Amino acid sequence: MKNISRKNFLTNFGVLGAAAVLSPSVLATAAEKGTADVPQLPLNRKVRVGLIGCGSVSGVYLPHLANCQFAEVVSLCDIKPDRAQKRAKQFSGATVYPHIDKMLAGVPFDLLINTTNMQEHGRLNKIAIAAGKHVWCEKPLANTYKEGREILDLAKAKGVKIWGAPAVVNSPQFAFMAKQIAEGKLGRIAAAHGHYGHEGPHWSAFFYEENGGSLPDLGVYNIATLTGLFGPAKSVVAMTNVITPTRNVEDKGSIQVVAEDNAQVLFEHHSGVISHIQCGFNYFDPYGHQGKGQERPTISVYGSKGNMHMVGYDWMPFGVDMATHENPATQRFATDTGSYVWQEGASVICECMSTGKQPLINVEHSLHVLEIIEAARESQRTGQRINLNSAFPWPMVG
Repeated sequence: MKNISRKNFLTNFGVLGAAAVLSPSVLATAAEKGTADVPQLPLNRKVRVGLIGCGSVSGVYLPHLANCQFAEVVSLCDIKPDRAQKRAKQFSGATVYPHIDKMLAGVPFDLLINTTNMQEHGRLNKIAIAAGKHVWCEKPLANTYKEGREILDLAKAKGVKIWGAPAVVNSPQFAFMAKQIAEGKLGRIAAAHGHYGHEGPHWSAFFYEENGGSLPDLGVYNIATLTGLFGPAKSVVAMTNVITPTRNVEDKGSIQVVAEDNAQVLFEHHSGVISHIQCGFNYFDPYGHQGKGQERPTISVYGSKGNMHMVGYDWMPFGVDMATHENPATQRFATDTGSYVWQEGASVICECMSTGKQPLINVEHSLHVLEIIEAARESQRTGQRINLNSAFPWPMVG
């Protein structure tokens, strides 16, 4: 990607006034960004990995890690030991543990990969960090922004790092869109929209229980993409509800749905853009939970001189359609996905820890996304617009 300074980005973005309202952390220098995200020294060896939570997500993560030259999976942990044993058969040399305490006291490792139920993320991340482990966590990083901030503060005190999914900012399609925005191809950006939904997971109750929901499971992707493109949000207005009050799931049978399974979130960015996402577990989608074959846009951006649409889901995009004043006939760009896959985050972090390479994925960005999710629920509860306090290094262009 063409090297673009933050000043030029803001100029082309059409928001020269934004620099005055963005916090210093938003306009952090590249050096400050690197200090926040990368271990002080590269390990110059394979990163020893311990993975906790051997359910469905691990079945996608582990093959990718097995093909990563910078990672070595040395331990697996699950409160259902048979699940860990099943995964261990696929990865010889990985020792199995039934509890995180035994895992931490067992085979030494550098990086904990947390793919447990989302309600457990904050608690387990804190335990691992207290034991001096770096952490890669599936979304969300914690159950509340306050908990996430406390975890990051603990990590800094312990001299370790934590990163959180999703990895949507790594895709070539995200990079293409960011570049067009940075170069002013769409003129002044006004609005953007994202959507993602399906009929809801059937294998576990945690998606529908307290601290579950469609926002941290689905909406998190669009929120990460739109804030990645347009910078931190300063306020949120939202409506959420439960459309399907009972569900039948494999692990618990018939359950009452507590967390939102339907959400619409509107946020205003410091850059002036107003964007919107919708997500839910009540969307008929012929492409289903796997999303394979989705060729319609799910992220749309509108500016004074053009519009742009990400084809496919932002966690598995296939291209970008764009039309501008100069070229009004819609053309498709960025059809090469390269090596990008949604499950690559942990492997990318292993590469960064091993080599000292700087990742685009930033823990402050993950925390900002978490604050937006929490603010959306607060907006529904109070009927008010909720102001945000967090920010992250932006723009995310190199």
